[in-house]
Amino acid sequence: MMVPVRCFTCGTVVGEHWEEFKARTREAEDPEDPEKVLDDLGVERHCCRRMLVSHKDLVDIVAPYQ
Repeated sequence: MMVPVRCFTCGTVVGEHWEEFKARTREAEDPEDPEKVLDDLGVERHCCRRMLVSHKDLVDIVAPYQ
């Protein structure tokens, strides 16, 4: 799985928030608002927020067979 480890713009480590962000916004039965989740996680910089919101896991598309 490709996890965004660092923000491309400022270099801040964002990988520590990825699993919780993904679980709360994309995999939950009732997905939460990404803005609220990022606020709860303490991600304040716009570039870091963009990095997490725009990231898409391609592993299922690129390698669909297990």
